[in-house]
Amino acid sequence: MLRLRVVCPADQSEAALKILRDHAGATHLVVLRGAAIEPTGDLITADVAREAVDEIVSALCDLHIDHTGGVTIESIDTSLSDSADLAEENAPGEGSDVIVWEELIAKSGEESRPSLTFQAFLTIACLLAAVGVATNSPVTIVGAMVVGPEFGPLAAIAVGLVAKRWDLVKRASIALAVGFPLAMVITSVLTWCGELGGLFDKNALINGHQVDFVYQFGPFSLIVALLAGAAGMLSMTSAKSAALVGVFISVTTVPAAGYAALAAVLGVWDRVGPAVAQLGINLIGIVAAAAFVLLIRRRRATDGVSTRPLSKG
Repeated sequence: MLRLRVVCPADQSEAALKILRDHAGATHLVVLRGAAIEPTGDLITADVAREAVDEIVSALCDLHIDHTGGVTIESIDTSLSDSADLAEENAPGEGSDVIVWEELIAKSGEESRPSLTFQAFLTIACLLAAVGVATNSPVTIVGAMVVGPEFGPLAAIAVGLVAKRWDLVKRASIALAVGFPLAMVITSVLTWCGELGGLFDKNALINGHQVDFVYQFGPFSLIVALLAGAAGMLSMTSAKSAALVGVFISVTTVPAAGYAALAAVLGVWDRVGPAVAQLGINLIGIVAAAAFVLLIRRRRATDGVSTRPLSKG
């Protein structure tokens, strides 16, 4: 269940209430007349089955309440109520199979913003990858994969492409286009300092066979990226976030960036190109698979609109 909190002008309250009353997936309806101060109006709350949220929010937006007031979507961890159980039963479909588009767009938009925190995590992940390569340590490479924050912008690009939200695509693309080169430059500078101090050795890079998978790209690089992108988007849209950890560990994005930066500093130029190609293949594969999953799920939801019961009666 999700909770909708609607702030609307008093003259729109009855129309909003009718939408909520008439939908089989809404319950626990509460109205506080005149409770809203900014913007001025009434406050309406309702608990809504996940699979009914998009339809209800769309109807509320048709009233322009998103402009004259506001609609907030909140998660409910536990709900002990027969009426809530009945609402979930009456709402069409399965909650875990439904995409709440407004929630997904908001989440993607937040994670796609280029920020100091995003850049810091990406840079730290690249440095971890460089250390993992230099020490021939797959465990450290895995740590770099987990720390890397790049899936957020990649998912935002996929959402933006499918939802035709070009602002998301642009913002997320900028985050990646600036973030990766900057992280690689910082990694190169610090590894160069480390080389001067004797921390990094060219022979260690050449002989580090346990981490050769980072720069050796091929058909399976694309296959893994596609599978990871599909799993990641399924995780985001079904609220099963635990699966994202597996996605982070499976893709060779940050490790490839760290490998390329270290190889350039140590002068192993024949591995810089393949590492950058590995990075590009993974980025493109993840976005393509994530967008494909969204297209399929949206088509399934669209096909089912005409058969979905709207009225409780």
